[in-house]
Amino acid sequence: MNRYLPILSIVSAAVFLSSACTKEYDLCVYGGTASGIMAAYAAAEEGLDVVIVEPTERFGGLTAGGLGQTDIGNTDIVRGLALEFYRKIGTDLSHPDKCVFTPSSALRVFEEYLAHPGIKAVKGYHLAGVVKEGAAIKSIRAAKGADTLTFRAKWFIDSSYEGDLMAEAGVSYRTGREDNSEYGETWNGVQMLSGHQFPDGVDPYVVPGDPESGLLWGISDREPGLPGSGDGLIQAYNYRICLTDSLENMVPITEPENYDPSRYELLVRLYEAQPGKTGVNDYFIWSLMPGRKTDINNRGGFSTDMIGMNYDYPEASWERREQIKKAHKDYTLGLLYFTATDPRVPEALRREVARWGLPKDEYVESGHWTPLLYIRESRRMVGGYVATQADCEGTRTAPDPVALAAYTMDSHNCQRVVVHKDGKAMVKNEGNVEMPVWSPYPVSYRSMTPIRSECVNLLVPVCCSATHIAYGSIRMEPVFMCMGEAAGRAVAIAEKGGLGAVQDVDSRDIVARLK
Repeated sequence: MNRYLPILSIVSAAVFLSSACTKEYDLCVYGGTASGIMAAYAAAEEGLDVVIVEPTERFGGLTAGGLGQTDIGNTDIVRGLALEFYRKIGTDLSHPDKCVFTPSSALRVFEEYLAHPGIKAVKGYHLAGVVKEGAAIKSIRAAKGADTLTFRAKWFIDSSYEGDLMAEAGVSYRTGREDNSEYGETWNGVQMLSGHQFPDGVDPYVVPGDPESGLLWGISDREPGLPGSGDGLIQAYNYRICLTDSLENMVPITEPENYDPSRYELLVRLYEAQPGKTGVNDYFIWSLMPGRKTDINNRGGFSTDMIGMNYDYPEASWERREQIKKAHKDYTLGLLYFTATDPRVPEALRREVARWGLPKDEYVESGHWTPLLYIRESRRMVGGYVATQADCEGTRTAPDPVALAAYTMDSHNCQRVVVHKDGKAMVKNEGNVEMPVWSPYPVSYRSMTPIRSECVNLLVPVCCSATHIAYGSIRMEPVFMCMGEAAGRAVAIAEKGGLGAVQDVDSRDIVARLK
């Protein structure tokens, strides 16, 4: 089992709590994601004294970090505080195409929740240690450079995308993809399908046809693996990009740091392989947001996903994680600059991308670029109930549901490799899966609970207990919000009922208290 090794953070702090080392809270939430905020607010509404600790300088996770084109699958699953949030933000879930919003709009609503008098909000401090007695967490230590704070609490929730608290507390977890044989699945493990793929015939070598010249940037020399086989590979991360075409509100995109046009040579070959594709939505998912802004996501064989460059992220130190984030930022800004300026880019595509720039009124504190890398998947707990493909397809039903999920079993590509077909070497992406679920299906309360012998006062609503392919369906921000609220209500039930463990909470009591 893997273990997280915390080191001092390079993230600065915005809040210092002089009382943090002496006060004991009812609940400590680690991770100020959308899920964490809902957990904290639900518990505070129940009368608990809550502290929420966010390791970065921005609350709200990806919901406030650029993911304004909300992935849901079926809007009927959005209930409770999550539904209230979307109504507050001004979206209409009866019209899914209107469920769009800007980062600053989401942040504004989240800050309203965090203003609850029962919540103390701390940002800029990352996990640096955990103290346990037996199977119970007693306190956590969080660091900002050489400065540290200690937070004592009766109950804890890990709502981070990385699962650092869960891991440091000695809870079992997985990274990477399971072999299909382990849980009787078919869409886990190595999958080389047609989605977000290169057409046949795109040469992978620097000098076409010459293996001795080496591989183009972004192509791995590893063997792709047998179909369905498990490995430690992680689906690709990217930034969800907020741009604007308003000249009055625009900061132009200039040549970024570490710009290297050779990184995009494979993209030029993709242009040549599909000459009829010259539009911006042939190479990006370019979704329009209110206020003449965007939420841009990955599309096709070569786009905003930085495939294969995140494998060490889940277990990495905070210093190494910052390096990975910076590499993704350089790659993504370089991709936008390349597409807007390089003469080898189709003219229609080049003109369209050149019209857009960074919005002056978004991410003011971080140079108008989102500070939040899209961590699609990191650690996954091995808890009381492991959600699998069977849950997604309806051949198994969790008996203790506290939330619903409805999105496609979705994995982005995990690697870019060389394959041979008819004696010819060509580049292919591997790992993309987009398979339907049977209908909205229940998510078990025990998918948030560790094994009792490992920890009795921790809930994990984000890095929950699921296989890689099932997690691909569950891992949507509205579902995380619903699970976060359920976690907050569960802690309140445990605290008020004098229970000794989160495992003792009856899921029916949680459902009865959901807003």
